[in-house]
Amino acid sequence: MMKYIFSILALTIVVNANAQTDLQRTPKGALYQVFTHSTGNKIMLNDVVTFQFIQKTDKDSVLFSTYAAGHPVQVQIVATKNVGDLMEIFPLLTVKDSALVKVPTDSIFVGHEDQRPGFFPKGSNLIFILKIEKVQSLNDAIAERNAAIAEKKAADEKLKADEAKNAAKYIADHKLILKTTATGLKYVITKPSAKLKPLKGDTLLVNYAGRTLDDKVFDSSIEAIAKGAGLQQPGRTYEPLEVIVGAERVIPGWDEGLLLLNEGAKATFFIPSSLAYGEQGQGDIKPYSTLIFDIELVKVKPIKHPVVKKPAAKKPLPKKKTTAAATKN
Repeated sequence: MMKYIFSILALTIVVNANAQTDLQRTPKGALYQVFTHSTGNKIMLNDVVTFQFIQKTDKDSVLFSTYAAGHPVQVQIVATKNVGDLMEIFPLLTVKDSALVKVPTDSIFVGHEDQRPGFFPKGSNLIFILKIEKVQSLNDAIAERNAAIAEKKAADEKLKADEAKNAAKYIADHKLILKTTATGLKYVITKPSAKLKPLKGDTLLVNYAGRTLDDKVFDSSIEAIAKGAGLQQPGRTYEPLEVIVGAERVIPGWDEGLLLLNEGAKATFFIPSSLAYGEQGQGDIKPYSTLIFDIELVKVKPIKHPVVKKPAAKKPLPKKKTTAAATKN
């Protein structure tokens, strides 16, 4: 956030310092102003440019900022026929240059005035403040991207291997005896029940506590467990979670595991990342994290399931009658 504020401040100072400088116009009619004139080769057709930008209205209302988003954007330079298109401006710049571009909104909404928002009245401009961070040839950009993909793939493979190793160690250290499904879900039913078993589409009430492999509780529907773990969940109502099982509204490990239980049963699910939050992670849950859930299926609210009719049994074929002609010698 501080980097974003300082970036905005620096660009604002540059804009104010050049406020008296007239905007220049490209052959196609784009209005622009270059704040810096860095040395180096100008951006060329097919180059790949990485740049930061702030997008705002004439009244300085910021619509979007890559600084606030936390990362620049990357585009390949192509020829353009559109007035005010940034592709017309890039060839005027080089790496580390900053510029202001004014795009008339009247040219943006030609033919679809009904889509013009109120903050872009007729005669107004869409303003871009750009800063060029990197310029690469297309081949260099492709090579860099491929290297980054290979590096990420190698890192992911290591994380997967570490996950499997850490999960196996946890199971061994805690002397757990778990059943494993075809998908890789591991579980143990700690309190069996003979009550109603849910079907896909039923609504379930579930109490739970979720832990990582270091036994750190990251979420719970039970107040005593949440407070004991020091979880800060202001405003949360501690009660069983309502889940429509099989509706893909929870992680796959839950959708699968809950169908293994009966109402009133308790179990521990040992869910690999492939059935949880995968390579992305979620909040404090790191990528490729195996999760442990202590589950209680409090109640099953069944829906009316369609009755599957068994196919009618085929009637036996009548025995072939023996005629006199057939028995005749």
